[in-house]
Amino acid sequence: MVEIQDLTYAYKKKAVFNGLTITFEAGNIYGLLGKNGTGKSTLFKNICGLLKPGKGEVKVAGQASKLRDPDMLSKIFMLPEDFFVPPVKIKDFTATLAPFYPNFSYTDFDQYILEFDIPTQSRLDQMSMGQKKKALIAFSLATNTELLLMDEPTNGLDIVSKSQFKKVMSGAIAANKCIIISTHQVKDIENLVDRISVIDNGSILFNASIAEVGKKLIFQHTLQASPKEKVVYAEETLTGISEVLYNTSGEESKVDLEALYKSIMINPSVINNLFNA
Repeated sequence: MVEIQDLTYAYKKKAVFNGLTITFEAGNIYGLLGKNGTGKSTLFKNICGLLKPGKGEVKVAGQASKLRDPDMLSKIFMLPEDFFVPPVKIKDFTATLAPFYPNFSYTDFDQYILEFDIPTQSRLDQMSMGQKKKALIAFSLATNTELLLMDEPTNGLDIVSKSQFKKVMSGAIAANKCIIISTHQVKDIENLVDRISVIDNGSILFNASIAEVGKKLIFQHTLQASPKEKVVYAEETLTGISEVLYNTSGEESKVDLEALYKSIMINPSVINNLFNA
């Protein structure tokens, strides 16, 4: 779906990416993680063709994104972190923008609006930040584009809305769709994503499926620390010790995305050796 090869990009001569290579495939929901300022939003803009690579190539469905071909653009929707909404009601908003997306479903949109409990008679600009965000999430999903990019989609959502977001997203994936969610709120995408990709220092630090993580690592909460040779990462909490261990026994455990992310950032060489062996 998305092929990125040797991507180099810089802002005012300051390098953001230097030879970044990664592929995002249809049928998956990806969690794109990284510290603020590592280039997650910049990567999205390169994928959409809003920014052009200094070197390298970015393709979406086999087409170079920098060409901004109308056919390619009809297959992409990007929900940005910062957005503007016009002073119109939802029905007028959809009537204006939906025709740009051939697979837009008004039936799906109405269902998402209902699940998110969004007041349809209010103007978008008069809604709360959370309501605006949910309205745009509903629209983005209803476009049914082959590629959906979501930049910090849970920012501005309360606890109930985040739960609604997970429920709606879990039913949105299909074999022909690729969804990439960029976030620093790791807990918000737990039990939702199929693969995790981590950006750091202009390159991909980690890229693996949740299933692969579960085979190679064990996540547990314990009162007594495990032997050091078994531990990849450990952190004391108010109720005990959160640990990430080498999975040498073939056990299965629920993947803790926050602990995984911390493991990757603190012990990148250990994680790389384990997953690239």
